Amino acid sequence: MVTITEMSVTQAEFRKAMGSFATGVTIITVDFEDEVHGMTANAFTSVSLDPMLVLVCVDRSARTHAHLHAKKRFGVNVLAEHQRAISEYYARPERTHERAEQEAGARFARTAHGTPVLNDALAYFECRLHTVQDAGDHTIFIAEVEDVVLREGQPLLFHRGKYHEIGDPLN
Repeated sequence: MVTITEMSVTQAEFRKAMGSFATGVTIITVDFEDEVHGMTANAFTSVSLDPMLVLVCVDRSARTHAHLHAKKRFGVNVLAEHQRAISEYYARPERTHERAEQEAGARFARTAHGTPVLNDALAYFECRLHTVQDAGDHTIFIAEVEDVVLREGQPLLFHRGKYHEIGDPLN
């Protein structure tokens, strides 16, 4: 017989354990008042193929959180290995959209809907908000994918609090 004992885990332990799950790095972009706003996120995944749905989790205190609610349309830009500076820029809480190009080299195009697309991102998803779900101190934004752009290259990875580049594939 197996006995289950109560476990007590701290937020720091939880965060450290979650950091052992390697992820890609994305920039969530939204047009707000004709300006590009964005944030770095690695809590991004596919949800469904039919319909094509993805989700991103956003801290409720993030400025981008309110913009996603207001616009109901956003982009998810999967970063390539050479875009670390862009990830670091959009991860800073004090960032301002006006300095993204000067400080990190982030340049954007626009879709027909006006959604910002990061130039040279490995992949881009054009998303229309489908469902919103509160989840602790974050909100889960589930969105329908309306368009994708895919480019050649290698992804920027994040693991245990550090950036990594992908190595040779295993056989």
